[in-house]
Amino acid sequence: MENFVLIAGMVLVIINIMVSVLIFRRDDIEKFQKIAQTIIVWLIPFVGGIGLWMFYSGQDQENKPGYKRPFGGGTVDSAGSGD
Repeated sequence: MENFVLIAGMVLVIINIMVSVLIFRRDDIEKFQKIAQTIIVWLIPFVGGIGLWMFYSGQDQENKPGYKRPFGGGTVDSAGSGD
């Protein structure tokens, strides 16, 4: 049981450090927001870190060149023709 707690604690610290570095390396958020999100990561174990990591990875994927958003009705234009 002690080993499980030790391993879980180590995983938590590693995840929190990785997400904290990810947050502070971002250029699209302000300093106050970086600090607030880092506090959330460290105060809410696992959920805060993993949640923010998933949020930012989804944002980064949408901003990659060539990313096509999954939306719309295909090739049909506003007039309703398929050409």
